[in-house]
Amino acid sequence: METIKIKGHSVKFSPAKDSVNRKALQYKNKLISALEKLGTRRDDVELDLNGYCGREEKASVTWYYKGNRLYYEVASQKKFVDNLFIVSKVIESEVALVLSEEKPIEEFLAEFREDEDVDEERKEAREFFGLEEDHKDMAEINKKYKEMAQKLHPDMPTGDLEKFKKLNHHHKVLKRELS
Repeated sequence: METIKIKGHSVKFSPAKDSVNRKALQYKNKLISALEKLGTRRDDVELDLNGYCGREEKASVTWYYKGNRLYYEVASQKKFVDNLFIVSKVIESEVALVLSEEKPIEEFLAEFREDEDVDEERKEAREFFGLEEDHKDMAEINKKYKEMAQKLHPDMPTGDLEKFKKLNHHHKVLKRELS
């Protein structure tokens, strides 16, 4: 069993070897139960377990809370079921922090609030950095960000304020996805 650090949480993780669909359903139910503790209705949680949960795919959840569209995804593991486990653990931990009043609800909302077109934004961000559509190496993204920031900073002779703003926005989009 390994420990994964994600979003400031340590998650003890062991990849699912069997009964992946049953385990995925358990993770989904735990995640929904955690969100219900905040007052989110079960019908306001979107998490589809389409087909075989041992497939290679990211796991994501969308939920609505007090007029906010909230979203979280993980793609750090190969299998959907393993990514879903991590999604579930992070959401459960975050909800526990809110319930214990260690984290204000406003901070929770800010961390998970996403626009409807988040996938398109991520695609545009990768294109802006000149990366492949499925690129996930945050260290390389940070390196490209620093290089581009030096060139585009408004105080530099080659600076461009609008492109610099876009650079920061695109970096934030990818950092939010991959950190």
